[in-house]
Amino acid sequence: MLSQPPRRTTRLQLSDLEIGRTLGTGSFGRVHLVRHKSTGVYWAMKVLRKGEVVKLKQVEHTVNERGILEMLDHPFLVSMLGTSQDAANLYIVLEYISGGELFSHLRRCGRFPNHVAKLYAAEVVLAFEYLHARDIVYRDLKPENILIGSDGHIKITDFGFGKRVPDVTWTLCGTPDYLAPEIIQAKGYGKAVDWYALGVLVFEMLAGYPPFYDEDHFKLYEKILAGKVKWPAHFDPNAKDLIKRLLTADLSKRYGNLKAGVKDIKGHKWFADLDWEKVLQRQYKPAYVPAVKHAGDTSNFDQYPEEREEYGKQGVDPYKDKVGLKILRGVCRGYAW
Repeated sequence: MLSQPPRRTTRLQLSDLEIGRTLGTGSFGRVHLVRHKSTGVYWAMKVLRKGEVVKLKQVEHTVNERGILEMLDHPFLVSMLGTSQDAANLYIVLEYISGGELFSHLRRCGRFPNHVAKLYAAEVVLAFEYLHARDIVYRDLKPENILIGSDGHIKITDFGFGKRVPDVTWTLCGTPDYLAPEIIQAKGYGKAVDWYALGVLVFEMLAGYPPFYDEDHFKLYEKILAGKVKWPAHFDPNAKDLIKRLLTADLSKRYGNLKAGVKDIKGHKWFADLDWEKVLQRQYKPAYVPAVKHAGDTSNFDQYPEEREEYGKQGVDPYKDKVGLKILRGVCRGYAW
């Protein structure tokens, strides 16, 4: 069993952490494996360059991400340990999920059998049910943002596009293949966009590619708005029926957005052989359990070029007023920074 962080409040400094290899990169930062020197516990540390956050106008998204992560406590959502910052960077320390990305697993398999896709989808449904009950819209579902734990169950990560939306929002964000029609049309939208994205994910898991694809984003958006899907012959009829009900542009017909809410999805015949309480308790054995040799094993992640810069650098912070992230200090999951 992999070691878990202690639950007591502990004061942490960046100097307490041993910085390991890069697990992933993004447009304004990277994620490292880190090891707590005194306990030997492994975590993942997201490093965001303040200059890039400001330049790419991602301040609001970064603030949203930290605020949302602090609220989360769910078996299928990644947990945050704490946050910090220095003159150049913001740091978010998260639990380390050692099985790698669902994307990598899907790429190796080509496509998933019906029962495999179903369990992954069910776990996403419960994660979204939890988020939506707290008025949080995730807005960035895709296989790259779903991690697989050492037990084979999922953990959704990367809440950079997450936002508390009690009613509607208008921000254009997300991954092109997964954008709901109402986002593309610049209409006010809400939680229903996550259910549309679930339909795209289920299709991609079963087919090996998303339902609408084009290298030209404008043509891709035209296909999404047209909503014409070419269905592979091997699709389970019940899976096809659910996907259709999720991918509809008509919000008055989209599952998850009707009067019964998520109950329409959980009660759909594709999920008929699942007990939702057993799904929540992770009592179904996943078809794929990643090979994890030890707590700090990174073999399930792709290799990335390393750019080692000095973290924890002190000095004048030119972005202090612009970034305005004083909320990054505090106590979360028992760790104070």
